[in-house]
Amino acid sequence: MEHYDVIVVGAGAMGMSAGYHLAARGLKTLLIDADDPPHRSGTHHGETRIIRHAYGEGRGYTPMALRAQTLWYELEKETGRKLFLPTGFLQTGEPGSQMLAEMISSAQEHGLPVEILEADEIRSRWPGLALPDSQIGCYEGDSGVLLCESCVAAYREAALARGAKLKVMTQVLDIQADTDGATVVTRDASYRTNALVLTAGKFAGPMLRGMGLTPSLQPIRKTVAWFPTATNQYDSGHFPAFLVDLPEGIYYGFPSIDGSGVKVGRHDGESRPAPADGPLAPFGAYPEDGQDVSQYVLRYMPGVSPAPVKGSSCTYTMTPDEHFIVDRHPAYPHIAIGAGFSGHGFKFASVIGEMLAKMAAKEAPGFDISLFSLGRFRS
Repeated sequence: MEHYDVIVVGAGAMGMSAGYHLAARGLKTLLIDADDPPHRSGTHHGETRIIRHAYGEGRGYTPMALRAQTLWYELEKETGRKLFLPTGFLQTGEPGSQMLAEMISSAQEHGLPVEILEADEIRSRWPGLALPDSQIGCYEGDSGVLLCESCVAAYREAALARGAKLKVMTQVLDIQADTDGATVVTRDASYRTNALVLTAGKFAGPMLRGMGLTPSLQPIRKTVAWFPTATNQYDSGHFPAFLVDLPEGIYYGFPSIDGSGVKVGRHDGESRPAPADGPLAPFGAYPEDGQDVSQYVLRYMPGVSPAPVKGSSCTYTMTPDEHFIVDRHPAYPHIAIGAGFSGHGFKFASVIGEMLAKMAAKEAPGFDISLFSLGRFRS
């Protein structure tokens, strides 16, 4: 049986990052994934993700977001890949919007440079956004867009260059934890490890239940769509990534990158459960796919056609409070867990991987992780 210092189960964004940080520490590291990352079966595909620092979901995220940004820059330098586009980020909402108020408070608490804008200022600067007069905005100029598949590919390249091993298209059948480590059982072989990092996306829930835990994790299917533009005002050199908190829903989007069209998704709203096994239904499989975002584009983005040129489906693995799970197994502290990233985790993959690597190496994660405790779900 092959023996490793650390095995990472699930080598998507979080797992591949963890594998890199473990290998960079000189630890003998094995990553195992049921697919061949980057791939379309998890949560890291779809071309782009927003990274923002003044954080509407809670100011406690901001120190992690700033560290994540630094690590993305370092990964760009190490691999020579372009991973980040400095488009800026605009968040809007009604003056009483909790997410907007928290973003502004986060910026003030951490001394981040942001601009508070009235609706007419937003329309003047970005005529492609026809927002209601009642909306205000918070603009963060040093935020922007991550090229998500390139990020995963870069961490894969860098992890292997540092000596990590990667087994793809390899399904984990069982994890047998004990006080000295764990045995990871696959269809073809079993592997022994001193420490384990579990970053298995939608498979994390069943795996954790197999280790005696009952986390509240619900994988759901979400869709995004790309829309053609009539002018270049939506190009990434002029137009920011955005999140708009409206009475009818929370919508987010991206400028047109290299003529790809404006990408728009809805964070809240109705969704379908993601299958525990098997492929995710593609965009267009259900009549409602793309309807919300098409209506948003029609109403609020003049110069964008509401007929999408393409779409994509992905998986959100949700926790009840939409905060992450980053913790150690209560009975086996050599098992570090990253799960439940609830549709807003990708930007943190660089720092979450670093934190999980530290935890697997019996060190403090470097950030307060009480918000992400497994224990918050216990009755």
